[in-house]
Amino acid sequence: MPSDRRELRQALETLAFSQEGFFTAAQARDAGYSYQAQKYQVDSGNWTRLDRGIFRLHNWPDSPTDDYTRWTLWSGGRGVLSHDTALHIHHLSDVDPAKIHLTVPRGFRATDPLIVAHIGEISESDREEHGSWSVTTPLRTLADVAGSDLSQEHVDSAVSDALDQGVVSRRALLRRASTLSERPALRLERALKNAEEHNGDQ
Repeated sequence: MPSDRRELRQALETLAFSQEGFFTAAQARDAGYSYQAQKYQVDSGNWTRLDRGIFRLHNWPDSPTDDYTRWTLWSGGRGVLSHDTALHIHHLSDVDPAKIHLTVPRGFRATDPLIVAHIGEISESDREEHGSWSVTTPLRTLADVAGSDLSQEHVDSAVSDALDQGVVSRRALLRRASTLSERPALRLERALKNAEEHNGDQ
């Protein structure tokens, strides 16, 4: 049995190491820990329970991306960081949202006060993988926020930053705008025009 326990621990720790120390109750169950064994690990101080069904290895050091991994696991791996959160990740504008924005597929029902859930589908070409979490690309992010309640000022700033950083091009923005409904398309085009006028004044 001791060797079995070691193997269980090693299997779970290997998974947790790839997820910044986090793991779910379902993942622990798949690794061989019964729910009774999970309670024992928490009571013994080996695991820290962060939320219903979300654990972390005890004394795992904090990381700036902890929330991204935690809430991706909370979504069952179905959520993609997007909108204001994606702007923050990509350093586009000075948006620093108090809540995590996730785009989740239709039919997703979980809710939490710390999450802003957006219903939608994200293609592989519109997402970037970062190990245990993923985020919408800068181009998809700009299209998303142009269609959200984010102020035009912030959309302008985000578009300007994206052009300055070279993570999107004018042509790509115009092409994406042409696929959007009227309001987000106009907001993207206005932001692009403002960025070009600003650069022309310099």
